[in-house]
Amino acid sequence: MDIKAVQASYARWAPVYDKTFGAITNAGRRRAVDYINNRGGNILEVGVGTGLSLAHYSPAMKVTGIDFSEEMLQKARDKVQALGLGQVKELRQMDARELDFPDNHFDTIAAMHVLSVVPEPEKVMAEIARVCKPGGKIVITNHFQRSKGAIASLERLIAPFANTIGWHSDFEIETVLHEETLTLEEQRSLPPLGMMTFLVLQKAATE
Repeated sequence: MDIKAVQASYARWAPVYDKTFGAITNAGRRRAVDYINNRGGNILEVGVGTGLSLAHYSPAMKVTGIDFSEEMLQKARDKVQALGLGQVKELRQMDARELDFPDNHFDTIAAMHVLSVVPEPEKVMAEIARVCKPGGKIVITNHFQRSKGAIASLERLIAPFANTIGWHSDFEIETVLHEETLTLEEQRSLPPLGMMTFLVLQKAATE
């Protein structure tokens, strides 16, 4: 997926995202934030989008959000201001393939419904692993390709239109599991209809 196609796609999605794709992915978002709230610390949300998750973080959190789309980020900034979300420390425009943070910086990193919409997701995962502290957690919610059934057939049918619709319907889970410093701790299906998956990965305590 081309970065310019992503930018154009999410400029189109921004005005209606909350009531469309945002509504469909709400269960995964809440599950991820509930998990993170039990950990505390310094949080990075990669692909914060319009900020649908931000109000659900505990006031004790220190949340930094990044997104490539300025249109999406403006929606998130509006939410932070309107709701007085003091737990949100910073919202920045950034390419997730080149995170502008030091190594071993965040206690927990969230990537919610973003890895199948970015170019070069392997690079994004490498960057996420780099900026996560040793022993830290990476919380992922995403749609992953199915191997059989009617939904799998539909995924293959719409896969060629990734640049137009803004996400890869045929995104494979192995893409996010190849980092040597990360170990899969938890995996479960999420609604609707088990189409989404919740993952928790841990970075090795020593590198």
